[in-house]
Amino acid sequence: MSAPVFATQSVLAKQKITVSFKLLLSLYSIIPFCLLVQLIDTFFLQSYLKDNLPSSPNHFLLFQILFGTPHILASAFLLMGSAEYINHYKKNIISVTLLLALIFGVGSLFIPYKVFYVVVAAWTVYHVIKQQHGVARGVCRLPNWAYSLLLGLSVAAGLLVYMGIFLKNSLDTLHVELLKQIVSLMCFVLIFSALYCQRFVRTATGRWFLYGNIFLVISSFYFYVQQYYFLAILVPRLVHDATAYVFYVTHDFNKHHQHPQNFLYRSAAQLRINIFFVLPLSSFALAFVLQAYGDLWVNILTQFLFGVEIRKVITVGLLGYFALMHYYTEAITWKLGSPYRNYIGFSD
Repeated sequence: MSAPVFATQSVLAKQKITVSFKLLLSLYSIIPFCLLVQLIDTFFLQSYLKDNLPSSPNHFLLFQILFGTPHILASAFLLMGSAEYINHYKKNIISVTLLLALIFGVGSLFIPYKVFYVVVAAWTVYHVIKQQHGVARGVCRLPNWAYSLLLGLSVAAGLLVYMGIFLKNSLDTLHVELLKQIVSLMCFVLIFSALYCQRFVRTATGRWFLYGNIFLVISSFYFYVQQYYFLAILVPRLVHDATAYVFYVTHDFNKHHQHPQNFLYRSAAQLRINIFFVLPLSSFALAFVLQAYGDLWVNILTQFLFGVEIRKVITVGLLGYFALMHYYTEAITWKLGSPYRNYIGFSD
């Protein structure tokens, strides 16, 4: 057994909490809950919610404060709150920052907006769905080809649903019907692929995870067809963001509960704030300030100093950068061998 494995086991032996698979599975209960809400609205409320909810939860400032921005900021806190992590990933951080500046800075001069939109949408959907399949992979123990098949079908179907929702005003009836037929076929293939691949899953927990991820996509498509666009976006976003927080809080508790290692946790210890609440409170508070007041404050400052009005520097510029950085860093920081994994253990 290698030295890194010994080191990891030594750290895990001192841990106080683990990531519970039952807790992660419970997050998928949002699917039947939203289905129940949709049925009640359809048969008893004369589609009141359907007619009055926006097409995306992002239209609600409260949703962004609760689900969108906080987990992205929490991810940044994990990475930037440790000198060890910064040193380990600094080349990756610098490289992707320069690449994003080149693409969205220089590239915006000649690359059409819709191209940017499709690229960011594809990256977003891939990030959201891959996280859930990645978590399930350790439980399901699927062969690589089966994992790639289910992931690829899920991402492709999810992306088309996403595009159908956010581009619905620019699609004619023929294109909408064609999109629905394509996604219907993909969902049909996805279900039968899952039925075939479940033969490799040896545990009940693994099968629950397998079908939880399948129905994450199926339910989103169902709500899209029923024109409950808000629910179609809410379901995968809530499962994704809540799952991420389970990992973040577990990591930070195990890393900082004995010896707080950065300013945030040392300050919290002095104030006697329970360590479970430090990361959520910090990320939620910062998300609220940036989303509600960030653009306004920057605009006032730039007008006062330079006489220039600059719009959405924070909500589009800064938070957009954090979001794209988040998509990239999360793909590498949780891999086996990552220093993050030294502080993560699992339990039933």
